[in-house]
Amino acid sequence: MEYALLQAVFLPLLLAPVAYIIGRKMGANPATWFTFGLLAYCTFLVIYVSLQGSYEEHYAWTQFFGEFGFKLDGLAIPFAIIIYVLSTILALYSKPYMIHKFKEMYEEHVHGNASGSHGETALVESEGLTQYVKHQSGVYFALYLVFAMGMLGTILATNLIEFYVFFEVMLIPGFFLVAFWGDGPRRRISLMFLFWTHVGAVVLLLGFLTIGLHVGSFDFAAIQESKIPQDLVMLAAVAIVLGLGVKLAAFMFHIWLPYVHGAAPTPISALLSPAMIGIGAYGIFRLVVEFLPNAYADMAIWLHIWGLVTMIYGGAMALMQDDVKRMLAYSSVSQMGYILFGIGSYSTLGLAGAEFMYVTHGLGKALLFMSAGILIVQCGTRSMTKLGGLAGKMPITAVCAVIGALTIAGVPPTSGFMGEWTLFAGALDTAIIQGEETGSVLRYVIFGLGLVATVLTMSYMLWMLKRVFFGKLPEHLSHVKEASWYMTAPMMVLAGFTIVVGLYPDIFFNDIIPYMKGVLGA
Repeated sequence: MEYALLQAVFLPLLLAPVAYIIGRKMGANPATWFTFGLLAYCTFLVIYVSLQGSYEEHYAWTQFFGEFGFKLDGLAIPFAIIIYVLSTILALYSKPYMIHKFKEMYEEHVHGNASGSHGETALVESEGLTQYVKHQSGVYFALYLVFAMGMLGTILATNLIEFYVFFEVMLIPGFFLVAFWGDGPRRRISLMFLFWTHVGAVVLLLGFLTIGLHVGSFDFAAIQESKIPQDLVMLAAVAIVLGLGVKLAAFMFHIWLPYVHGAAPTPISALLSPAMIGIGAYGIFRLVVEFLPNAYADMAIWLHIWGLVTMIYGGAMALMQDDVKRMLAYSSVSQMGYILFGIGSYSTLGLAGAEFMYVTHGLGKALLFMSAGILIVQCGTRSMTKLGGLAGKMPITAVCAVIGALTIAGVPPTSGFMGEWTLFAGALDTAIIQGEETGSVLRYVIFGLGLVATVLTMSYMLWMLKRVFFGKLPEHLSHVKEASWYMTAPMMVLAGFTIVVGLYPDIFFNDIIPYMKGVLGA
């Protein structure tokens, strides 16, 4: 299909104003279905091209920067599919959640915190509220499309400057989505999000300039064919890893993530955590593991240790949370540690498992954030101490949340089991080989402590499920009902997808493992 990737990336950007106009003139329902249909078409294009194997498109750009292009290969395919599948599904989920949010904000704006039954009924039916919801829906879905487009463009880029441009583009709508519709001190938190991620992007740009100016081109192909001095390689690799570490929310650079998740609208949290922060891992795979293999060999053990610390810290912090969204945010920190852990394993299986963990984290964490959104809409609280016994009232939500939790915990038959098993198998394989060659037990120790981190993961997930869905139902929740099909049907699709991928992991491994073997020369 001609210009397939060009369409998949730029149609959401070009048609974002249309989504705004539809929302402004016709309301949330047409805007929702327009956004869903557009992203479904773009997702079809990505999947259709992925079935052909490796695929590239190149277009003339500037003489100084090089070509502008898009590339799908064994590395990019799983990332691209998960990003657009989640974006498409969450477009439907967004409708009831964001309408609930718009009404809350309108009520606060007009009446402050005071409300009464008669006034509330009049408020819901007022023309002012209707126009407010229409306007907000248009702005939301326009920004949503640009956010999704920025993530996909980063994954498909074939040029360092192109990568950086898309990397920055996805931050701008993310900033506005939090600033406009977040909870708590949303403007301050949106600025924190923009500051941290932009600082990481600037450090990343320094690494890009170090490579591109030496090579004389920013094209990926030119960089692969060039021989870069070792001192420049290490300098660039460190800058790239640190810059992407901020995006990845790895330990030391994780500070912004719990605040942003606590404030962001839940549909955006369900994209930001599973899809956006994992793009930092994609950057390390592409820019360090593939393009700077000598630097990667020297840095692997440090990435391994960094991943381990991130796993344990994120898991321990998740156990201490009462706010379900903050718990899931720290869980995301821990899960990014798993990916770093696998990248640092310096083995084909470990690298393949790390990329597969992006897939499984995307599916599992999206399910859990969507469950949290339903709790907010139906129960009016995110505090786990105020919840309990909801499985009987919300059976679909409960089942989907259990499947999401088991996916994150790595329990079969979910996709999480295949990701963790492969990742730890690769780490152990490297520990055995290096132990026999050098007598070092360091990687054995890291492997053992990594298994401890999995116990933490299982603990906070089961603890969350117990407090929210089981036990005694509080009296104030006796009226709670299951959410609308706009919210539950997308969750059921993702729950089915994670089980299918868990049973048939070759859906992604057929692309991932040959790529990782080629990168390591195995």
